[in-house]
Amino acid sequence: MAQAAPAAGFLYPGHSAEDDYPRLERILADAGVDVRLPLVHTDIGEDAHRVDALLEMGSAARLAAKVDEVKQHGVQAVVWACTSASFVYGWDGAQRQVRELSATAGLPASSTSFAFAAAVRELGVERVSIAATYPEDVAELFTGFLKAAGAEVVGMRGSGIITAAEVGTWGEAEVLALARGGDHPEAQAVLLPDTALHTAAYLPALEAELGKPILTANQVTVREGLRLLGLPAHCPALGALFTR
Repeated sequence: MAQAAPAAGFLYPGHSAEDDYPRLERILADAGVDVRLPLVHTDIGEDAHRVDALLEMGSAARLAAKVDEVKQHGVQAVVWACTSASFVYGWDGAQRQVRELSATAGLPASSTSFAFAAAVRELGVERVSIAATYPEDVAELFTGFLKAAGAEVVGMRGSGIITAAEVGTWGEAEVLALARGGDHPEAQAVLLPDTALHTAAYLPALEAELGKPILTANQVTVREGLRLLGLPAHCPALGALFTR
């Protein structure tokens, strides 16, 4: 019997851009990377980019409730595939969140917020800008998280979108406009920090448009899963992050 491909499992809140994950798996397969990326939906609770709602969305109980289900896919690592409901806890709180997830699963664990921090380090850039779908008060919390990770944030723009459901309806034109609006002349990379945003199909266009590396939430989340698996991946179709 053929051995199953290695797998990183993802706990994903709601249903806004979950189809990015099978798309990312197919793009990686086309590049010769044999990996499985099973996704399990967590209970989103109230769909709101608001601090109190995000703290509840990322609570230990909500994540733990789906751990057994994702482990049924034979995963060797698990990632909380949500940016806002991880960085909302701050650097120390987000670390505690993934430690608890790892202990519950008995597997290496991480989250999208730490995936962004790791991706910035991997690119070797120091100055970044943020093009966020969130209201500005929530986007400011991501700014603080990145600063705690050692990055210099030279620009930040929030879009004031409250719900993940609305973000999930955006297409390529809206995503390109978001990235352009959040770019900054001094930024060495632009970060789009919402896993509710479809970006997997647009990465080459985004980097061609801005002429610099683009880091998007679902892209870096999958990269973090591969890192936890110890699996290298060269895949130019997924942007500069996947050519390192």
